[in-house]
Amino acid sequence: MMGAIVLSHRWLGIAFCLLFAMWFASGIVMHFVPFPSLTEAERLAGLAPVERAQVVIGVTDAVASSGIAGATRVRLIQRSDGPVYIVSGAVLMRAVHASDGQDATVTSAGVALAIAQAHARNRGIDAAQAGIVARRNYDQWTVPNGFDRHRPLFRVALGDEAGREVYVSSPTGEVVLDTTRSERGWNWAGSVLHWIYPTVLRRDWQLWDRVVWTLSLFASVSALLGAVLGIVRIKRRGGVLGSPYRGWHALHHLIGLAATIFVLTWIVSGWLSMDHGLLFSRGQLTTGEVGEVDAAPDWRTVSSLGSMPSPAREIEWFAFKGDLYRRDRTSLAGQILTRAGEPPRSGQTGFLNAQEIASLIARLASGCGAPVVLADNDDYLAQSVVPGAPVYRARCGDLWFDIDGADGRVLQRLDASRRAYRWAYRALHTLDFPVLMAHPRLRDVLIVGLSALGLMFSITGIVIGWRRLQSKFST
Repeated sequence: MMGAIVLSHRWLGIAFCLLFAMWFASGIVMHFVPFPSLTEAERLAGLAPVERAQVVIGVTDAVASSGIAGATRVRLIQRSDGPVYIVSGAVLMRAVHASDGQDATVTSAGVALAIAQAHARNRGIDAAQAGIVARRNYDQWTVPNGFDRHRPLFRVALGDEAGREVYVSSPTGEVVLDTTRSERGWNWAGSVLHWIYPTVLRRDWQLWDRVVWTLSLFASVSALLGAVLGIVRIKRRGGVLGSPYRGWHALHHLIGLAATIFVLTWIVSGWLSMDHGLLFSRGQLTTGEVGEVDAAPDWRTVSSLGSMPSPAREIEWFAFKGDLYRRDRTSLAGQILTRAGEPPRSGQTGFLNAQEIASLIARLASGCGAPVVLADNDDYLAQSVVPGAPVYRARCGDLWFDIDGADGRVLQRLDASRRAYRWAYRALHTLDFPVLMAHPRLRDVLIVGLSALGLMFSITGIVIGWRRLQSKFST
């Protein structure tokens, strides 16, 4: 039995020591430089106030013109070529001009360039030298599935000092991604390596999922076998515990013992990041719950919401618990919420209230307590897209729902399995334990220090593996 463990660990270690080293090194980079994205602050800052005089058709006509059956949300934004309605359904998303209801899909590179330059100007970015780089379905920074409804995307280099590039959605004409030269450079050494994210692989989600899941599983088995061997091979000499090995083998053994708990939990939790419902629930709404949350409203009643109460960078209409609401985004942290037949709400009251949340929850589950606003230090934190907006949690026995008070979206569905996953994966892999989140500098030190220890451990494995291969193939 022990011989099989030794042999398995030896050859799995040789096969995976480089992968371990890559994961630990790239993990340090990822902690400080996340994958490129367009933040909500950047997105909203890039929007110009909606020109009311240019809005000719109403929401009802926009939904009809889009051809999307079962539309659940409609947004009105100002593009460089005029205001457009963006109509969203369960799967499709389409833009139509607010002036005449005609299709507003962006097919022209010139229109995409003008949209990108207007976005940059609104954010105070010099885009005088901007130019179209490409129009593609996928590239290295647009492989995540969240961009699927926006493909193909126009990639526009703004030509500023930061080497910023933005991506314009063809279906909606929105800027949906922002990257800088520094972000791209660091992410080649961070997220791309860590997630095994080359475009040719990641564009096929199922293939990428199988490859990374399998590699992570074998890496976890290798770490587990190493932990067993490391403990079994401890020797006592003169009352002191130590290693029976010498040189690189001794370093590998001793560093491995020091890092055993971290390496094992970190590798296994990394494998759990690819769980996707195999061992833990996915936290997704059931079909029946989706039907209640995303029930298509009667868009013919939207006119009862009245005129625009103030200048807004984005106006959204959505259904919530059977009623139609409109929210006017006046700033990153400011919005005006209007419900049919009621006066507008703004300031601290410009959000859905607990009673409205409770009405929706009653449709999703029974035996629910009154919704409460999440604290900023909640162990299962969910955050609104609007800073300062309340996020409500309703506990329905063992099932919890977290709902954004700004726009009514269900942010989390937490059953016991999903709550356990939060600790088994995220806490063990990113060290976001509450006590460490309260002391971010300490968390930074621990992440860098433990990852560096894991990297040193991996390097000793690389040396040992290389020497083993040399001796085997030189005979």
